[in-house]
Amino acid sequence: MLLIRDVTADDLDGLLEVAAYLDSVNLPNDRARLRAIIAGSEQSFAGRCDVADRHFVFVLVDEDSGRLVGSSMIFAQHGSRRAPHVFFDVLDEERYSQTLDRHVTHRVLRIGYNYKGLTEIGGLVVRPEWRGHPAQLGKLLFHVRFLYIALHRAMFRDDVLSELMPPLEADGTSLLWEALGRKFTGLSYQEADRLSHENKEFIRALFPEEPIYATLLPPEVQAVIGEVGPDTRGVEKMLRRAGFSYAHRIDPFDGGPHFHARIDDVASVRAVRTLKIVEAGEPATAPERLLIAVEGDDDTGARPLFRAAVAMGIVTADTVALSAQARHALGAAVGRTVGVLSLDRLAESGPAR
Repeated sequence: MLLIRDVTADDLDGLLEVAAYLDSVNLPNDRARLRAIIAGSEQSFAGRCDVADRHFVFVLVDEDSGRLVGSSMIFAQHGSRRAPHVFFDVLDEERYSQTLDRHVTHRVLRIGYNYKGLTEIGGLVVRPEWRGHPAQLGKLLFHVRFLYIALHRAMFRDDVLSELMPPLEADGTSLLWEALGRKFTGLSYQEADRLSHENKEFIRALFPEEPIYATLLPPEVQAVIGEVGPDTRGVEKMLRRAGFSYAHRIDPFDGGPHFHARIDDVASVRAVRTLKIVEAGEPATAPERLLIAVEGDDDTGARPLFRAAVAMGIVTADTVALSAQARHALGAAVGRTVGVLSLDRLAESGPAR
């Protein structure tokens, strides 16, 4: 059985193995940083830190083997007065010469800062050997974040952001950083990446406030601005289907595109319902494939946690009918209130408009 749940300290080794396939700011291939991320997530699920500081790590576990096969994350608020969200706006500047009768359009990068913050999703990765699984594990890890957001809507901002990885060189180098960032800071991409996670002051101090004309950069650098890397094209497809669009903003370090949506417009958020479990009887209608979330102690008295799994069930206005096997897998008895997201209805609804 496959179960999505909140991460725990015992998951460090497994999460480190998964992080090696992504190695991003949100999910670095670094034991010490991952240990801190896990500790912060445990505090967040327990509600023991300020909302603005909360981040939630979900792990997908094969219960039969105990192996951690994927993860995804939510940051309740990315950007604050203490640590603003930093980006480059990607703008078109038009120029025309009457003398030459010549019209040109320049792509311009302008640094910007957001102090109010947005909710951010990220850290989505599945082990390569589990990709292509018939249960579509990437989609489950994608949607479970919006299921959680819908169940705790007041905790999150009105806008949600996803920063996608751009094409990088084989050694992980960013062409944009080498052309711009290194010249302004003297730091390598990896050094700046690590430092920005703790302190963004150097960006404001050393990056130019004036617009930067991207047309002055080498063609190979211009080509990666706002482009989605090959390993994240599947995520881009899911984002667009959920209602996200390219924000014409990029990461100032690597040029990766920012995708944006209003949380209440995201298809997965709109589709979540809170229902009471009832026993499955003789079905009057065909069962649906559901992603079901349970929170708090399970029937065995385990620690407070979040867990979600896929089950077939019958949904009515107020209830979801589940088999005894599904209830046991979720650790939820008849009468328990759960969050429900119909994966079948999402698939039928088509791309969000």
